[in-house]
Amino acid sequence: METATKYTLDFSTAAKRLRGVVKRTPLELNRGLSERFDCEIYLKREDLQVVRSYKLRGAYNMISQLTDEQLSRGVVCASAGNHAQGVAYSCKRLGTRGVIFMPEPTPNQKVKQTQMFGNGNIEIILVGDTFDDCLKEALAYTESHEMTFIPPFDNERIVEGQGTVGVEILEDLPDTDIVVMPIGGGGLAAGTGNYLKQQKPGITLIGVEPEGAPSMFKALEAGAPVTLSQVNRFVDGASVKRVGELTFELCREVLDDMLLIPEGKVCTTILKLYNEDAIVVEPAGALSVAALDLIKDQIKGKKVVCVVSGGNNDIDRMQDIKEQSLLYEGLKHYFIVRFPQRPGALKLFVSEVLGPGDDITRFEFIKKTERENGPALVGIELKSSEDYPDLLRRMEEKRFSVIELNRDQTLFEYLV
Repeated sequence: METATKYTLDFSTAAKRLRGVVKRTPLELNRGLSERFDCEIYLKREDLQVVRSYKLRGAYNMISQLTDEQLSRGVVCASAGNHAQGVAYSCKRLGTRGVIFMPEPTPNQKVKQTQMFGNGNIEIILVGDTFDDCLKEALAYTESHEMTFIPPFDNERIVEGQGTVGVEILEDLPDTDIVVMPIGGGGLAAGTGNYLKQQKPGITLIGVEPEGAPSMFKALEAGAPVTLSQVNRFVDGASVKRVGELTFELCREVLDDMLLIPEGKVCTTILKLYNEDAIVVEPAGALSVAALDLIKDQIKGKKVVCVVSGGNNDIDRMQDIKEQSLLYEGLKHYFIVRFPQRPGALKLFVSEVLGPGDDITRFEFIKKTERENGPALVGIELKSSEDYPDLLRRMEEKRFSVIELNRDQTLFEYLV
């Protein structure tokens, strides 16, 4: 039995327990990434898991170890995403009743997915505007009905189950040098990281968070979990305000580095994985691959595993993902343009300010009563980010007064 700090974590037995329930996901050599970074890069494809994320591992590992009495009373969880689906599938598999609390704004697609995996064994309760509201209701329900609460990450059995990702990595690639893992609440990194360090003390483990939700990064800085006042929830599978006490202790012990990735970079990575490799990943699932540019010198000549944690990406988000990618790459810019009060100003802008590869993607006059000579909101997409200085120069030469909205976050959020 493997141990880590004061906790008893038996990853090998957990792997046997999950055999035949979870899918042993492939560890695939990605030739394109390997050539680009001059090393061997393997993707641990948890996006191909039964419920399209690793969350099933921890949920089933915990629920399957409950007593008969606990199983007869049922389980409760609060989640709007992958954890809910893992719990639902486990309830169906183990024949126990599950009550799953989700915030009221949860997209219908996620509700239906959870219902499908539960297949009659679960009840979904939509309550509250936020996850925190939903969690409060779930905990109260658990206590009043004497059921068992299944937390998303801060529990030994959950961490133990997620650690089976590491068991499979070392079985498939014993000479792994570096493993890059996404971090939300920390369950995956805590479990997988501890197993890997126990088996290969010299292995390098790198955790990755979205820039807008640096909960583990801040916790490691402070020496204890901290509650962030706000987070950017775009990378929803890895956006938590506070990491777990248990997961923090375990991650602090084993992580060699923590990286923060801009949300726009995550979007670019999602699109590249889809266009170049036909891999559909959710934002959190793209974090580990998005981090490679930041460690390119460190990984040369090494065997690197990137854990692709999930593939539950809503197709309705793709336009937003493309937009954020273009903004991050410097290929899309928004302006308030005040057109000179002279005839043909708009025609001049189109014919002599825009470059041959530039494209207007949005145009609307801000003041409806001042068409043709009032300020306009203009979105322009470039072929190359290097074309931007010339675009600004031509605007100045032709006497167009502009405000660059990409540089003014307040105005950008208000107008765009």
